Amino acid sequence: MAPTGAGSGIVSSSLVSSVVVVRLISVRWWIRIMSRRRPYEEDDEGEKGNSRKRRRMSSEPLEIEERLESLIMRVGEKSTSSLESNLEGLAGVLEADLPNYKVKILRILCDCAVKMPEKTTVYSTLVGLLNARNYNCGGEFVEMMVRSFKDCLKACEFENARIMVRFLADLVNCHVIFASSLLNMFESMVQVTSEDAIPQVRSDWYVFAVLSTLPWVGRELYEKKEQDLDKLLMAIEGYISKRNKSHQSALRVWNTDTPHPQEEYLDSLWAQIRKLRNDNWQERHILRPYLAFDGVLCEALQHNLPQIIPPPHHDECVYPYPWVVFRLFDYTDCPEDPVLPGAHSIERFLIEEQLHRIIQVHYSERKECAGQLLSFRSKYKVPLDYMILEVMFAGLFQLPTSKFIEICYGSLLIELYCRICSASGKSYPHLSNLCFPFRPNPFTSITWTVQVNNTKKKQKKKQKNKKHCIFFILLLL
Repeated sequence: MAPTGAGSGIVSSSLVSSVVVVRLISVRWWIRIMSRRRPYEEDDEGEKGNSRKRRRMSSEPLEIEERLESLIMRVGEKSTSSLESNLEGLAGVLEADLPNYKVKILRILCDCAVKMPEKTTVYSTLVGLLNARNYNCGGEFVEMMVRSFKDCLKACEFENARIMVRFLADLVNCHVIFASSLLNMFESMVQVTSEDAIPQVRSDWYVFAVLSTLPWVGRELYEKKEQDLDKLLMAIEGYISKRNKSHQSALRVWNTDTPHPQEEYLDSLWAQIRKLRNDNWQERHILRPYLAFDGVLCEALQHNLPQIIPPPHHDECVYPYPWVVFRLFDYTDCPEDPVLPGAHSIERFLIEEQLHRIIQVHYSERKECAGQLLSFRSKYKVPLDYMILEVMFAGLFQLPTSKFIEICYGSLLIELYCRICSASGKSYPHLSNLCFPFRPNPFTSITWTVQVNNTKKKQKKKQKNKKHCIFFILLLL
């Protein structure tokens, strides 16, 4: 028995020692592994910190660019400060960021000038202030704008190109571009009328682009380059007098010119420009904030436009169609105060153009569109409800087809009528009769609740009547 016990003791002791050795090896192995991993873990933490820092550093330029874009896009909107102080402050901010964000700033200004033409003079003033502080910046902006203009002509984006022509012209008022340089561009555009084997709509568009720009810059050209301006107008008059107008009878809405003449669009604009010329190029509608900075802008160095040659005509190019100017009212149809501008008044053209633009931009949202129309800047200077109605029916009756579907105009008319009646607390039967002169009038066949009342009962009744009117419009259209 003794040998057996001794053997078992030897075996047990050897097992214990082997277990201890294994544990020591495992502990050493674990320590070695941990000692090896610890630096990597510290590096990982360092890399994470560096990556966060890199992300923060990379996001800072984006945040600054977004802030600059927001500031530029919102300038000219309603504010507690004056427009002039906002422009001067923004010019200082942009000047400080020019060393790092020049290309971005210039690109935003170019885009805003095209996408928001209602603020043309605001952005031209801003460019003028930047040019007065940084001559090279002004030159680079002019070059970028001219490149964009040429690209639009090549891509047949004629409306954007026309807006760019107007913006370049307004830069003359801000002492950024020489008046003689702009006249050279106008002459090259009018020379298109002498090209051979081209459609008349091509010549019409280039002449229209020049004429529609003159309300902005005509006074400045008249004061500085009167003879050159007269020469340009003589060339335009010669073209208009000989152009073919056989399309006018097919595009007119009314069969007769009584009581309102239905003029072809280029003839109408030419008559308005001639009246503006007789008035010494004085108009009373365009907002001109650069006049407040005349002392600063007149000392700035000016730039010459590079040579601009219109691209040649090609068969794939689709030019804007001609149209006949729709007239529904004259001053005898409207209240005495405010007075409706005459058919050959340039203010009539300028306001109608802006109203058409509002409908074109916001047509898909009737509430937003109605709000923008009724908050028009010159609403206290003209009978705005009459002018809006005339512009809407001009779009509805446009030939050969209207730009938007009929229900778009019908729903917008309902929204406008509701807002006008609610704001004034009374109904306007003359407006409803004008909307539906030859058909059963949905506005008079339904009892309208137009007085402002915040009770739930009357609000529900108002919404119900509104739905009924929309249903009537659908049936009538």
